[in-house]
Amino acid sequence: MSGVEGPIAFGTARARWVLAATALGSGMAFLDGTVVNVALPMMGRDLGAEMSGLQWIINGYMLMLAALILLSGSLGDRLGRRRLFVIGVIWFAAASIVCTVAPNLGVMIAGRVLQGIGGALLTPGSLAILQTSFRPGDRGRAVGAWSGLTSVAAAIGPFVGGWLVDSGSWRLIFLINVPLAIITVAITLRHVPETKDDTVTGPLDLAGALLATIGLAALTYGLIDAGNRGFGDAAVIGTLAGGVLALIAFVVVEIRSAHPMLPPGIFADLRFTGANLVTVVVYGALGTATFLIVVYFQEVLGYSALLAGAALLPMTALMLTLSGQAGALAERVGARIPMTLGPLLMAGGFVLMQRVSPDTSYLTTVLPAVLVLGFGLVLTVAPLTAVVLSSVDDQHAGVASGVNNAVARSAQLMAVAAIPLAAGITGDVYRDPIAFDNSFRTAMWLSAALALAGAVLAAVTLGPRPVRRTPEAAESHRHCALESPPLSSHVRSR
Repeated sequence: MSGVEGPIAFGTARARWVLAATALGSGMAFLDGTVVNVALPMMGRDLGAEMSGLQWIINGYMLMLAALILLSGSLGDRLGRRRLFVIGVIWFAAASIVCTVAPNLGVMIAGRVLQGIGGALLTPGSLAILQTSFRPGDRGRAVGAWSGLTSVAAAIGPFVGGWLVDSGSWRLIFLINVPLAIITVAITLRHVPETKDDTVTGPLDLAGALLATIGLAALTYGLIDAGNRGFGDAAVIGTLAGGVLALIAFVVVEIRSAHPMLPPGIFADLRFTGANLVTVVVYGALGTATFLIVVYFQEVLGYSALLAGAALLPMTALMLTLSGQAGALAERVGARIPMTLGPLLMAGGFVLMQRVSPDTSYLTTVLPAVLVLGFGLVLTVAPLTAVVLSSVDDQHAGVASGVNNAVARSAQLMAVAAIPLAAGITGDVYRDPIAFDNSFRTAMWLSAALALAGAVLAAVTLGPRPVRRTPEAAESHRHCALESPPLSSHVRSR
């Protein structure tokens, strides 16, 4: 480390400054992840966006996170974690300005893609800074404090976003990132030590990152474009085929590479592979449902942006208060039982969402569905993270957590592109309350089916033995992880 004398002790002034910097930077990215969904209907009207445009506003950001988050951890090891974190924060703020002034949908999507790159640079760096700056005995407390602070940012996001949209403009949800970034960079440069890993050797897996980006982008574009052109269109077929070939090439490169960003050997453990398969279907269902539900509440139920965001707050509150107990349960009885029951409850929550209509009340229809979904997430997320981390050796926990996070992002990316298409939510259907109401119910059935598949996969692939408790698992239980499983405190390629 440079610029400091020895590791940082938790509770000191230095510790508070480092926590403030890392929590502000990560919280900025987490805040953006929750506020954008709330603003989508207004953005769609102002930018003239059909459903495909709304999908790209979400997926442009998610695409770069999924493709680059593993590579960025390794990049921070080489260039310096503080340096990469600062670059990520500045990049994110600059991209936010692009989104703020976007005159049309194309510029908005470009801004979101750039935001995704910034998010991929800063998110793993914030936790790596804590892991390498604090004393070993204080790292768990530091990550726990970071998790609590960033979870608050995710929880208040719907309120902040809804208030800004209702009282001013959706553009303010991006502009607010600029002062946050300035404060974060100032604190980081003054108080956060620089650390590197001088033992890292070998080149970065740039070929793997490029192929992953091309493959995911092509599949996403093809699925979204199929909503307008149909699957029989030659361009759609070619794009989807190109995406599949790029991902096959990615797998080949990772198998042959001496320094892959996605080590194939990590999937040798059946429980790790099973947990990631559960992640694919559960987070695919969750990402699509939360994307559509907030739009449905505004376009069909007539909720304001603030009320639409607040409607899902009980789900977040349940995860914030009960995730620790769910993780402890998995450590006592194993992950199979909670991870089977959790997706079953999630499926029940999606089914209950179909009872919602303009004639029903929040307390008797929406709230029960939100609570059931929230309890399902409580039983799923923390045990899922725990089993992922405990399925590999401790020295590979960072890689395992990073892989699981990338899998979750990729699953959401594909599901947000595919499920609206399968449900018939294409074009400007979301602006027609009657048509959207019918298609929304189909989407909820599809989300329920994915969640049910997650329950079956958990029952089949996860053994009955208790989850081995690790420091990383204990830390992750404190995080709400609505967008994806929490990253371990150090994500890197091996």
